[in-house]
Amino acid sequence: MTAYLIIENGKIMKGESFGSHSEVTGEIVFTTGMTGYLETLTDPSYYGQMILQTFPLIGNYGVIPEDFESAGISAKAYIVRQPCNEPSNFRSEGAIDAFLKERGITGLYGVDTRALTKLIRTVGVLRGKITFTPPTEDDLAEVRGYSVKNAVAAVSSRTVTKIGEGPRRVALMDFGAKCGIADSLAARGCEVWSFPHDTAAEKMLQIKPDGFMLSNGPGNPADQANAGIVETIGAVLQSRVPVFGICLGHQLMALAKGYTTQKLKFGHRGANQPVKDLSTGRVYITSQNHGYSVIAEDSSFINVNDGTCEGLDYGDSFSVQFHPEARGGPLDTGFLFDIFIKRMDSFGK
Repeated sequence: MTAYLIIENGKIMKGESFGSHSEVTGEIVFTTGMTGYLETLTDPSYYGQMILQTFPLIGNYGVIPEDFESAGISAKAYIVRQPCNEPSNFRSEGAIDAFLKERGITGLYGVDTRALTKLIRTVGVLRGKITFTPPTEDDLAEVRGYSVKNAVAAVSSRTVTKIGEGPRRVALMDFGAKCGIADSLAARGCEVWSFPHDTAAEKMLQIKPDGFMLSNGPGNPADQANAGIVETIGAVLQSRVPVFGICLGHQLMALAKGYTTQKLKFGHRGANQPVKDLSTGRVYITSQNHGYSVIAEDSSFINVNDGTCEGLDYGDSFSVQFHPEARGGPLDTGFLFDIFIKRMDSFGK
């Protein structure tokens, strides 16, 4: 079926639809990963966004539920150059087209994804709408009025859950957490309690955690809807229990510490982002997915491409903008979980 992508600058791109045939409006962001499309699709941090893949062929190794980062898809749409509907992989349980149909997610292919990526790199993140009839001025007005709102509340869990066993207990604040975070902690001998985003600090402290994990998640960290979360994190930090923040968790902890954030022109999304450890000078290749960054003069890590803050160390607590739990990789910075374990083990001694 013919589909149209109308962009807020008035540009229209014509392509074909796959997945669900539903009109959708969202923020168009590109990701540069050559693999990991399943982890990308199921990452709650893409809430309200249309995911644009720069790698041209998507779906060649099929759909593998064991690789999902959450139970659903939070993104609005999926834009690719060419979907593969005949995957070849012994682990595959289906094709990308059927997967998107089952989840009610609109797909668009056959558009010039390279040109669209270059446009976003030039002018910044753009809003868009996928429609199945020639676009009108009303469509353009809808696109220009779109914004991502109440993102964390939309993707956070509603109940307290627990995974893993071991001598350490971690309270995970779920802002749209990827499964890989809790799994990485559980693999290191942690009992991980996951709490909804709006849980009070006092309730989480009742389980007597050895540490707090602040998860990834979607949206603008400085959104007024996150003010209560920032206040809760401030209370958690006052308890002196070690805290480790990842992605949005890094930004929210920075806000609780008095830092400010800024929106990036087109963000950092993909599995090939170079990050420099300022204490050692070593550069790591990392997986990232964010459109905002912390403004800081005392970063522990910086992005090699643009110099933005990629980490902050507060002593007992620390945070990073990138994903050390990255699936399907790279896993260069997985050692940060080990550092968190050591800080928990040293807590109170």
